[in-house]
Amino acid sequence: MNKLKTFSFGYSIFIGLIIAAFIKLFIIEFLVVDGISMEPTIKNHQTIIINKLSYGLQNPFGSKLLIQWAKPQKNDIIVYLYKNNLVVKRCIGIENTRLDYLEESKYYLLVDYKEKIPLTNEQYQNLKQCFNIPKDYVFAIGDNYDDSFDSRNYGFIPTSNVLGKVICKWMIFFLEKN
Repeated sequence: MNKLKTFSFGYSIFIGLIIAAFIKLFIIEFLVVDGISMEPTIKNHQTIIINKLSYGLQNPFGSKLLIQWAKPQKNDIIVYLYKNNLVVKRCIGIENTRLDYLEESKYYLLVDYKEKIPLTNEQYQNLKQCFNIPKDYVFAIGDNYDDSFDSRNYGFIPTSNVLGKVICKWMIFFLEKN
């Protein structure tokens, strides 16, 4: 009888681990943000929860979706891989969104005739020939314009590379730096 209880307990643990691995690989991810590019929305060392099923089924061993059933929408906070690093940014433009440029005392990107986003000279030179976001791409930037390395620097992100959407955030106080 004791062997049966031990086997049953071990089997339950094994099944629990399989379910937890499945959830981690395909459904939910917890991520501690490193950097200030999304401040004030998401602070440095804040923990976020990512819904990996928001846009499709992720390849757990790659940087693209296996199956895509939705695309990011404007203002979604998305997660994607850039140079083997997970990046968290706000989607400010989806396919066919109009991009215009202003040259005042500084350079600015005008997204869909509404949002005015500052550009450095280098960012302006990289983007000035692009007037619409291409099909199956998004434009994503950090909320902290001055301290964000984003689509203004490296261009559009394929929607198939967007691995999830931030659905929740909270602060873990013991990780905060004073």
